[in-house]
Amino acid sequence: MSSDTPKRRILVCGGGNGAHCLSTLAASQKNSKVHVLTLFQDEADRWTKLCEDSDVKLTITDLDGSQREQFAKPTLVTKDTEKAMCGVEIIFLVVPAFAHEQYFKAIEPHFQPNTLIVGLPGQAGFEFQCRSILGDKANTCTIASLESLPWACRILEFGRHAQILGAKDSLGISYIKGKTCKLPFPIVASIQDIIGTKPKIEEIQNYIAINLMAKSMVHPPILYGKWKNWDGKPLQNEPLFYQGIDEIQADLLSQVSDELIATGKKLEQVKEGIDMSQVMHIYDWYKTYYKDQITDKSCLMKAMQTNNAYDGLVHPMIKTEDGYVPNFNYRYTTEDIPFGLVVMKGIAEIAGVDTPVMDEIILWAQKKLGKEYIVGSKLSGKDVGTARAPQSFGLKTVDELFDT
Repeated sequence: MSSDTPKRRILVCGGGNGAHCLSTLAASQKNSKVHVLTLFQDEADRWTKLCEDSDVKLTITDLDGSQREQFAKPTLVTKDTEKAMCGVEIIFLVVPAFAHEQYFKAIEPHFQPNTLIVGLPGQAGFEFQCRSILGDKANTCTIASLESLPWACRILEFGRHAQILGAKDSLGISYIKGKTCKLPFPIVASIQDIIGTKPKIEEIQNYIAINLMAKSMVHPPILYGKWKNWDGKPLQNEPLFYQGIDEIQADLLSQVSDELIATGKKLEQVKEGIDMSQVMHIYDWYKTYYKDQITDKSCLMKAMQTNNAYDGLVHPMIKTEDGYVPNFNYRYTTEDIPFGLVVMKGIAEIAGVDTPVMDEIILWAQKKLGKEYIVGSKLSGKDVGTARAPQSFGLKTVDELFDT
């Protein structure tokens, strides 16, 4: 871009770890003007005040352990949706899946044609929910979804200092272009420019593949495998989550992955022109996306146990007087069931693929959550409407899934 080219306006929705990092990366580019919309309590006022006299510091830790720093700050941090949406061309939702609905509803009245809206990550069901809330406006925009956050990251000091702990090598993206949408910029290249050279963004042929690749499928099988036969007695130490995985948990995760691959293959058979080959097994995904951080790639269990990106991460636990007990009201269940496995189950059901292992995990998890998504092996529970399965939005056939 030349110096007299108008700055591209980018909106980052959220006030957490990812939003701090993405907004600082985007604001560090001379040809970008960044707005932040955070609807949570007084975050916008706090962030604005902290940025009055200084930029946000972003510390980036590379794989070799070296660190570099960037300094930048958003042009605007606000809770006022109308101000936040003024003139924006690209909108990033960098919030947990349960918060997507709130942001979709907030931005819808101010939504302008030829806008790119990006889920970072979208998580399963992102596109269904977005199109439902935007209504006819969805035909005038492009909805993109990345399969996960580009990096592990954290806030070191709210509104002042964030850290990227290492980027993935590559990251899948899919998008649905509205029938009348005419974006004046390239989709993948523009997002790549904003997040930097790594991870390399790779286009996935269709959005259903991204839904079947969402990493919300990882946590529930591990939780179920660990706690399904728990005797209720507190533990004296917090058990490792990924690096503590055993053969039972790894097998459950592998079988869920097999069911998702089977769903993709069935969709290929019944819908002409659909390519689901990028729906890969979770073992292959780990070897690809964490190839520099895994020391033993001999099997799925070893790959997860020796992934240094997971060093020290433990199961969600609650400390009591007698020790530690599992926290079943953590995002690994509250998000990854209704915005993860239930969505994938819904796609599989439409494709006509049986998912006995996924069903077993959902049945266990829904009891912990006090919900009912499936009855037996059918997605017919009373709480399906609160999840993001395609059936929740009236989609019941393969043609309806792909009629975008």
